[in-house]
Amino acid sequence: MKEKNCNAEYSTFLANKQIFAKADGKEIKPGAVHKMLFPFQRDLVIWGCRKGCAAIFADTGLGKTFMQLEWARLMGEKTLIVAPLTVAKQTSNEAKKIGIDVLYSRDGTSDNQITITNYEMVGKFNPDDFGAVVLDESSILKAMAGKTKQKLTEMFSKTKYRLCCTATPSPNDFTEIGNHSEFLGVMAMSDMLATFFVHDDDGWRLRGHAEAAFYKWLSSWGMSCRKPSDLGYSDDGFILPDLNIKPLWVSMSQQPKNTLFFDGLKGLQHRSQIRRQTTTERIGATADIVNNSDNGQWICWCGLNTEATLLTKAIPGAIEIKGSDSADYKMDTLQSFQAGEIKVLVTKPRIAGFGMNLQSCHNMAFVGLSDSWEMYYQCIRRCWRFGQTKAVSVHIVLSEWESEIFDNVLAKERKASEMSRNLISHVQKYEQEELMSVEHKDWKYETASFDNEIFTCLLGDSSERLKEIATDSIGLSVFSPPFLSLYTYTPTERDVGNSKTADEFFGHFGFIMDELLRATMPGRNCCVHVSQVPAMLVRDGYIGMKDFRGMTILAFENRGWTYHGEVCIDKDPQAQAIRTHAKGLAFKQLKKDASWIRPALADYILVFRKPGDNPKPILPDIDNDQWIEWARPIWYGIRESDTLNKSTARDDKDDRHICPLQLGTIERCIRLWSNEGDIVADPFAGIGSTGYVALKYNRQFWGCELKQSYFTAMKINIQNAKELNAGQMALFQEKKAAHDKS
Repeated sequence: MKEKNCNAEYSTFLANKQIFAKADGKEIKPGAVHKMLFPFQRDLVIWGCRKGCAAIFADTGLGKTFMQLEWARLMGEKTLIVAPLTVAKQTSNEAKKIGIDVLYSRDGTSDNQITITNYEMVGKFNPDDFGAVVLDESSILKAMAGKTKQKLTEMFSKTKYRLCCTATPSPNDFTEIGNHSEFLGVMAMSDMLATFFVHDDDGWRLRGHAEAAFYKWLSSWGMSCRKPSDLGYSDDGFILPDLNIKPLWVSMSQQPKNTLFFDGLKGLQHRSQIRRQTTTERIGATADIVNNSDNGQWICWCGLNTEATLLTKAIPGAIEIKGSDSADYKMDTLQSFQAGEIKVLVTKPRIAGFGMNLQSCHNMAFVGLSDSWEMYYQCIRRCWRFGQTKAVSVHIVLSEWESEIFDNVLAKERKASEMSRNLISHVQKYEQEELMSVEHKDWKYETASFDNEIFTCLLGDSSERLKEIATDSIGLSVFSPPFLSLYTYTPTERDVGNSKTADEFFGHFGFIMDELLRATMPGRNCCVHVSQVPAMLVRDGYIGMKDFRGMTILAFENRGWTYHGEVCIDKDPQAQAIRTHAKGLAFKQLKKDASWIRPALADYILVFRKPGDNPKPILPDIDNDQWIEWARPIWYGIRESDTLNKSTARDDKDDRHICPLQLGTIERCIRLWSNEGDIVADPFAGIGSTGYVALKYNRQFWGCELKQSYFTAMKINIQNAKELNAGQMALFQEKKAAHDKS
């Protein structure tokens, strides 16, 4: 046995195949974290320091500011914190509460251990001056222009330690999750999509078998929580007060401009037109609510400059913050509001709607709404956050024509809440184990056997179970390996197909090649079914083909096999076009631009020979005419539907139907390159197609399958083959007994 096939090496290989972010930071003892932090905050800081590059996705009010400051202090590196403009000064003030000195800089100077700036000014800083960087309210990445976002990612790509802090992402917001992963250097967006997702008619969706792997991967670098109990801690001190949403519908005496009657909103332009036409009525209604209230401070959220200007005039003592105001004025005004010196603040969501701690106020009014649920949510959470002691009242003032905007936002809220709950439920067990530095196993590896004197069907990992076969005992192998396809059939790293790269795939496949070489008789063959693999733009960076056939030949040769020959199997291009939706096979592409047209993908049987002299010459039971047909370099007449029934083996999470090898193809291989009584092996046995044909033609069979549902189907098919060919089996047993006696 070759040393590289030892169990220890295979175990190490499997461990390295697991997709998760490794810890590359610093170990921090609990006592080193400031005592002001709650236990869950302390442990998240320790985890973030251990990872080195991480994200804390925690809901508003859970103390992300304290956590990021402690992370920066404990990492011991010169650190730059990048935050929204209005949050920077607030962070500096919060830092003083835990004895940390943070310098606010907008001009690129950074002679302090921890410096904070805003996103607009980050380009003035030299990233080489810092050993660590923090992105506060990092969800801003998805709202930034593509070039700016990419510049930020590239700017800190070499910074050793990186931390992102923002609210919990939606589990279907692949852009936000991918942006964070890319910024932290965990995995590029394109790799994330290619690894865990599949693109179909409805867009990107999580692969069925990738679900556990995706959430485990996400939890290895990003901690998501809405409240401390999500991570297994007490919620004491973090129970939110009541939230009262109070819509006010303003009646309109006139009809919308240029219409005889109102028949619904028609799009963004029409929404904007209606909002402008109803400004006066909504401003009057909002001012009445605020002016007749004697219940503390108010925040009024406006979407238009005109709304903000008119409302400020209509409310005595109201102070407006505009986009054109200086940075110092914005920050000073917000600090005055936090201190209770301003009773009514009028501003826009994009100015003060992210990151600010405004729980001194428990009244707010929206002077109209956009269709953005996230903007609505973030504005509410400025006041309705952990630390708020009073019930929060939210007045939403809309014209009667804008009801569908309100309904749309509420529908998005319900969907977002459901998805957030789903995300937390998926990641909880992984996150708690991450915090405790233990590993969770979702998929249980099991073994089983179904055999008699002429066949052996095994449940398990072929890389290990092939070791049970005697050396030089296999007469022929016929099989079809997975074709570089992640999470198609199982979620486990033991699946050869679950490989991130071609090198990893053939590294794993190599363990099987080696064991087959050992167990095969000298001078005998191994038949491997392959086809070429399409290259995808999102996964590979281009649209084209990958030479999987050539890579397989090279891999077998490197493992000691001799490339003996190959057969090309004809395929129906129309059937393939319908099944795969391939652009290169579409009729419309033929008429649009034939430069993209390509031939259908053929199947190949690659034949490899084990070096040495064959101890038992093979004497096929075929005549010359059959040999002439089968000796052709292309096999015609193989019916694509000539397979065993596969429906019973399908798993609910399978993204593809199992594709069993055609029985006619297997028959030709077995009858050409094996004798009656030989052991025919299949290390990717699936539902037992190779075994079915082997038994039919009086061969013995050895097959191994990793997936339980396929193994169950294989047992049924092998049993059927045995019963259907009982006469042939009896004849075989007689021949075998006579041979043994002689």
